Amino acid sequence: MAGRPHYNHQTWQDGRNVVRYVPADEVPELQQAIDGYNLFRSLAEQYADEIIRATRKERDKKRPKKNRGD
Repeated sequence: MAGRPHYNHQTWQDGRNVVRYVPADEVPELQQAIDGYNLFRSLAEQYADEIIRATRKERDKKRPKKNRGD
């Protein structure tokens, strides 16, 4: 790899830091994949939050209301 520009791409896999050398001409493709992964994680988190909200709302509807004056 001497003389050829490259980038270090580090990830955490199976409890270990994994380092991969990426040639400069492959960086845009790798960045696109990383951006896609980050978008997926963000959307999955939003979906999970919405499911949690909906589940709690349904659960609250089924609970009998307590008298606040007692």
